[in-house]
Amino acid sequence: MASLRGQQVIRAGDMEKMSLEQLKVLKEQADIEVNLLQDSLNNIRTASARLEIASTALHDLSLRPQGKKMLVPLTASLYLPGTLDDADKVLVDIGTGYFVEKSMAEGKDYCERKINLLKSNLDQLIVVASKKKTLADEAGVVLQARLKQLSPSN
Repeated sequence: MASLRGQQVIRAGDMEKMSLEQLKVLKEQADIEVNLLQDSLNNIRTASARLEIASTALHDLSLRPQGKKMLVPLTASLYLPGTLDDADKVLVDIGTGYFVEKSMAEGKDYCERKINLLKSNLDQLIVVASKKKTLADEAGVVLQARLKQLSPSN
């Protein structure tokens, strides 16, 4: 067995040597990990989309003149009328309820850096998920073949 980032890589030849119970456990565990990785991929895609929207909103906000009347979002569905005071200063949500005042340029830069980080993580996670899916599929094939051997012939 070879090692990949601290995890063991199991080859089809290694699976042939496993007991039926070990194969079942391997298949179940790989399926669980694939599902968890898919959830993580979805979460990263959602976060990336939100940052893209925030980046676009910052760009649109930077084009508006001071004193412009606008609707200010309090929640996803609740807006209040407001007036743009200073478009060069924005509050940036840095996580867990903390906000930092930044210049418009710094806010845009923050969004771009986070988007790039998420895309990098997404690419790495796709590779890992693909390898786990292949492992689960191979374990399923070996398990099915083993079960077929054990079943009485018709």
